[in-house]
Amino acid sequence: MLEMLGEANSVALIGLVGGIALGLAARIGRFCTLGAIEDYLYGADDRRLRMWFLAIGVAIIGSHVAMSSGLLEGSGTAYLDRVWNPLGSIVGGLMFGYGMALCGNCGYGALARLGGGDLRAFVMVTVMGLSAYFVMSGPLAHARVWLFPVETGAATPQGVSQFFDTRFGVAPVVTGLVVGGLIIAFTLTSSAFRQSPRHIFWGSIVGLAIVSGWVGTYWVAMTGFESEPVETHTFAAPIGDTIYYAMTASGNTLSFSVGSVVGVIIGAFLGSFSKGHFRWEACEDPRELRRQITGAAIMGPGAILAVGCSVGQGISAFSVLAYSAPVTLLAIFAGAALGLKQLITGFAPAE
Repeated sequence: MLEMLGEANSVALIGLVGGIALGLAARIGRFCTLGAIEDYLYGADDRRLRMWFLAIGVAIIGSHVAMSSGLLEGSGTAYLDRVWNPLGSIVGGLMFGYGMALCGNCGYGALARLGGGDLRAFVMVTVMGLSAYFVMSGPLAHARVWLFPVETGAATPQGVSQFFDTRFGVAPVVTGLVVGGLIIAFTLTSSAFRQSPRHIFWGSIVGLAIVSGWVGTYWVAMTGFESEPVETHTFAAPIGDTIYYAMTASGNTLSFSVGSVVGVIIGAFLGSFSKGHFRWEACEDPRELRRQITGAAIMGPGAILAVGCSVGQGISAFSVLAYSAPVTLLAIFAGAALGLKQLITGFAPAE
């Protein structure tokens, strides 16, 4: 495949396939971060939240088995190689979660809605991608680095598995199997969840899509001659990457990020079309669009500060048991809960 397509096109194809699976999961399996939180807090239904944790458990086990089999070098991934900044995880996670509530979707969810014909999502995706770049490498980049210093090449990998390995001699694969197994076991303690094959199936597909990104890009990095990063799905900076590629394709190369973003849109289109749900939608309320644009503008920088979005930190970083993952995920949950409370009940105390 490498000889025929080249490294850049190969990783883009890997991202595309995984992205299609994620898009199908969003539209057919209703896999959604904000939807899971809203169902849990206001709908007394935790099945979609359990589906999210099932994806995490599957991703942890799959990634650690890959590491133990020589199919992935976890310590070289960005989540383990970068020195963890707890403040960035908390502030960025809170910003992302709050912006997600205002927007009504995370970046991944907005891409899935775009694939279903929602033109409002196009605006949200564009604003989120541009705002992420604004803070990542644009006018506010220096301020971001000053407030939240970024240091790569950590002396020790910033992950739980590597900690137990160096401190107690526990093989990373054992830690991954135990933690991932416990998470999966927890999701299956609910009889309502066990009786919902759709939630179990699509939650597992999402976890496997994350693993496919790690394994695929690592294979290309080790087999090819070009220096391709080892990465998997996340939806903040990659949205900006895709916008940038769309404007500079003649002088640029494809990447995993572009393939992943386009794949989600294609998968969401296929999923919505197969269910008869595809339809063009626009915003009829300027106030609603203003709120969604504001949320998207908050989400982008939040994801950059947290070094990942709800998928990037919530599943991808979790898959390698990075220190940052649980802290960021809790911060995203808290920020989303705050935003939903403001939208649904307001902040005034009940009389």
